[in-house]
Formats: sequence, C-alpha cells, structure tokens
Amino acid sequence: MVKPQWVATMEQLKLSGGLPVSELSRRLDASYMATKQYCEDLKKLGYLERTRVPRTEVGRPEIFYRLTAKSASIFPDAGVHFTLEILEGLKSLFGESAPERVLYQHFQQLHDQWKPRIAKANSLVEKATLLANLREKEGCFGRCKYDPENGFRIEEYHHPLQPIFDQYPSAVKMELRMLEQLLGTRVVRREIPGGRSGPARVDFEVATLGIR
Repeated sequence: MVKPQWVATMEQLKLSGGLPVSELSRRLDASYMATKQYCEDLKKLGYLERTRVPRTEVGRPEIFYRLTAKSASIFPDAGVHFTLEILEGLKSLFGESAPERVLYQHFQQLHDQWKPRIAKANSLVEKATLLANLREKEGCFGRCKYDPENGFRIEEYHHPLQPIFDQYPSAVKMELRMLEQLLGTRVVRREIPGGRSGPARVDFEVATLGIR
C-alpha cells in the first residue's frame, strides 16, 4: 500500500463490504474519476474486483468494487499458521490444556500492559475509545460507534487471531473478560453475519450509563 489513497480505499471497502464508485468517492472526499482510478489500480494488483449493480433510480448500472480474497493479506494475521502449529505442539509436551494456558497468559499480559494507559482516561467512553486504538495497533481493524438507542460499541471488521479463536473457542471468553476488566463494566460480544447490509463483523457493546 504505497499510496495513502489506496489505504483509504481499502479501509472503506473493508468497512462496507463493497461500494459503488459514487458512494466511495463521497466517503473519500475525492472526485469520481480519481476514485475510479484508485480502484482500477488496486484491481490490477488483484486486491479488488469490479461488477455493475442496478441504480435505485433510472439510469445505467453503477460500477461497484469490493475486496478480493487476496486483500486479506493486507490485514495482519499474526502468523496464524505458525501460531496454531506451536499451540498444537504444546499439547504433546505439556498436556491438552497447555494451549489454553498460553492463551490465558497472552491476554493477561495485554491486560497488564494496557491497564496503566486506560486508567488515565476520564470517562468510560474515553476508555473504550483508547482501548479500540490499542487493539488496532495489535492488528484489529474497527471503528467506535454511538447511538442513543444502542449505546456505545466497538465494531471490529478484522481480528488477526480469528483463526485461533475458531480452533480454541475458549480464547473468545478470555478476551472478553480482559475487555471487561479493563473497562470496569459489562461488555456484550455479538457476531454480526455479512450480507447485503454490510460485511461480517464483531460488535463489542459497552454498558454505559442508562444502557445495559
């Protein structure tokens, strides 16, 4: 990703699941032709695919871009295959529970590393926003959202440990417990499937004042 415009394009398509050029250009605050050129450059590199979708109003179908499977390499995966091999190897050396013990230690170390920084925040929302930023540095990709009906949440569209979570589901609860300890409040984790309304993601709903 040698151009910041390419990075911004990939991020918007990751967040949305795919967009027509007209909407993507609005989100990037760029001209239609410039946005289309970014997408064509990324398409040539194999990161995007192009289709056409019908307009909601009368007119020719719109050009629509979305990420390809190759684009997954842009978002870090924390050496998943190597890590899974290590965890499996631990079983033969230290017993069946060894991988879970190592994963527990990982989240405990993150907790101890992040706690002093989060403790300096003045409000729960500020803590959650800081936590989301810290997680992004670990390879997660998400956004903080707030609305009066549903409250504050962290929407994550990529997690470098997801393949490890698939293999060791107990790690999901370990991570959630770590988040609750850091924020000092209840956090509800919801998996949102992908579809026409957007890409698959995981929501972390943070219990704030008046919302549970």
